[in-house]
Parts: sequence; structure tokens; C-alpha cells
Amino acid sequence: MTEARKILEKVKNGELSVDDAELFFRTEPFMELDFAKLDSHRKLRTGFPEVVFCEGKSFENLLSIYEKLLEEDGSVFGTRASKEQYEFVKKALPGTEYDPVSRILKIEGEERERTGNIAVCCAGTADIPVAEEAAQTAEFFGSYVERIYDVGVSGIHRLLSKTSLLQKANCVVAVAGMEGALSSVLGGLVANPVIAVPTSVGYGASLKGLSALLTMLNSCANGVAAVNIDNGFGAGYIATQINRLSTGRKE
Repeated sequence: MTEARKILEKVKNGELSVDDAELFFRTEPFMELDFAKLDSHRKLRTGFPEVVFCEGKSFENLLSIYEKLLEEDGSVFGTRASKEQYEFVKKALPGTEYDPVSRILKIEGEERERTGNIAVCCAGTADIPVAEEAAQTAEFFGSYVERIYDVGVSGIHRLLSKTSLLQKANCVVAVAGMEGALSSVLGGLVANPVIAVPTSVGYGASLKGLSALLTMLNSCANGVAAVNIDNGFGAGYIATQINRLSTGRKE
């Protein structure tokens, strides 16, 4: 249930006055900090609260952002955080969790029910950090995720052994570096959308992920769409949108 609907339900049930409800809707759709404007109405518009890109932020600014977003929504999700940022934030907010593989820094709040089915696949173990960013993003926003790792095309029998799992998924995230062929193979195996994520894993001619990106953009398989290099978060977000459409869930 969106925050706006909760407010309207409270008015309907006599738990909140019309004046108080009007005050909520008249409030500026952002929270002003000295250094940032936090989009407090983003969840009302999109079904997803604002997510924090942690890299490059000072410890003090990051903590202020987390405190405000936690107060607003009861949970916070951030990407590309360092261990040092985590240690600083956790001192003030003990419920903070950090995954050093995906570099996700989050405060979960109340436990979420995970519904639907998203398959997150990666070609090799070097691609797992990006795959985990995608998987944990989708999980945070309420999706059930099946992880299928180390199934690159150089040993395609590993991937084919998981065909039944893949075909049950509402969408598939394909994470791969090197030449990025995994997404095209998956596109030929499943009926639902494939979100291709090129990674910067590979030798010199992979050009830090550009080779994989071009392969994914030029895929001969239909139903494959690509996000930017190493953008596991973007893939997990889009996968959640697709999964919500499949399950009828709003948030």
C-alpha cells in the first residue's frame, strides 16, 4: 500500500483529520539538507523509495542521508559503499548491514515478503559482485530471486542443466564479461525478458566491458535488453518492475 493510500484510508476510517491529510499532501516533495535534496515522494510516484549511491560521499553526508531516509521510510538501500562508510554509519545506526561482495549498504526495517520469481545468472565467479548487486536489489524490493552462478557458455552444459528453473522465472538477469555471449544464449531459452548486464571482467580486448556491452546490444536473440557496464543495481530494479507486473504487486 502506498503512503498516499494509507493516508486516505486513515481519513476514511476517521483516524486522521482532513486538515492533517491536506498538510501531508502539501508538504514539499523533497527533504532539504544543506548539501542535498532527498526525494521523499519518489515512492509515491514510482513505487520505489530513493536509493543512495554511496561512492564519493563523505562519511558525515552519507550518515545524514541515511538518517533522513530511515526516518521517512523505515528502511534505506545504498549501493557502491565502502567498508569504512559502513563502519561509520553503523556506529550511529546499529541496524545497518553491509555486504562486501556487492558493496550494498542497507537497513531493512520490517521483514518483506518476497514474491514472484527472478533468475539472476552470471557467466563466471568474477561476475558475482555485479550479479549480487542485481540479486540483492531485487530482494530488497520484495522479489524472490533464484541465483544461477558460474554458467558461462564455455561450459554450456552447466547452463542447460538449469533450463527448467530459468523457464519458470518472470524475467532473467544475465551478467557476463569477456565477450558477453551468455545473454544471447539465455534469450534463446526462455519466453520472458532477459536483462543483459555487461561487466568489466576480461582481458585487454574486452575494453573494460565495452566488448560485452556491444555483444549484448547486437544480440541475435529477441527479448534481450542491456543496461550499462557493471550496472547490477539497474538490472535488479528493472527486473523487479517486470516481476511486479507479473505478480500484480504494486510495491
